[in-house]
Amino acid sequence: MSQPRNRWIVQIILALAVLTFVGVSVVPIIGAINNTTSSNQNPASPSTNSAASEQKTKLQDTVRGYELVLQREPENQTALKGLLQARLQLLSLKQGNIQGVIEPLEKLAKLNPDQSEYGVLLAQAKQQIGDKEGAAQAYRTILDTKPGDLKALQGMVALLLDQQRPEAAIGLLQDTLTNAAQANTIQPGSVDVVAVQVLLGNVHANQKRYPQAVSAFDQAIKKDPKDFRPVLAKAMLLKEQGKAAEAKPLFDSAVALAPAQYKDEINKAATATPAPAPAPVPTTESTPPQ
Repeated sequence: MSQPRNRWIVQIILALAVLTFVGVSVVPIIGAINNTTSSNQNPASPSTNSAASEQKTKLQDTVRGYELVLQREPENQTALKGLLQARLQLLSLKQGNIQGVIEPLEKLAKLNPDQSEYGVLLAQAKQQIGDKEGAAQAYRTILDTKPGDLKALQGMVALLLDQQRPEAAIGLLQDTLTNAAQANTIQPGSVDVVAVQVLLGNVHANQKRYPQAVSAFDQAIKKDPKDFRPVLAKAMLLKEQGKAAEAKPLFDSAVALAPAQYKDEINKAATATPAPAPAPVPTTESTPPQ
């Protein structure tokens, strides 16, 4: 399959794989950009324009109010959060720019090192303006103290894949798995080994390294046979390869294992029109260098 379709499949599985609080972190930035794009494509009626104009005026007043507070109290977190939210809303209305979001995010990330959501949002914002090194540094800042943080891991992996650096993504995840036992001894539950293995499998799948992907998923299934995530990931990979018959029992198993809120989405994935099978993969494919 084409690279865009592979990436779409990867993102769907990644979202489910981390049971996803990532949406909370990414949606404000991505949603604002997407809303801007869609509003450019859909002309608004006069009444809609009037309402939007009023909303912009109110939001601009709100921004000025928070800016005045922050001139007196630069670390006032209520004002910083309010400013961030107002600027995000303006961004969705095609007002302002991503740089205006980065400023309060940098302060909030610094003031709340234990809340990685701010760092992830900051990385997303920097990636939006093309500052990929700044985005990577934001992710590294989180991972230096929380190597198992799934939001940061997923974001960093996606960034590395976007930079055409799959080996770096694989190395990051393998290092995380290698150090997981020690990290979980120091802080139990700090690294979700199954989720990281699923991420690793999906990077391999993204690169069409199907045997390695299946191996990663199988290791995750062995690690926790009651976890639906690697079962679903393997099922979707097999279906993407045109192996619907092999995928079906895995989809059935994933549905049985999954929490109720995920069952409908898994059933939809199982019954969606299968993609054409990709070209055969050589059975003697070598292990990528680390």
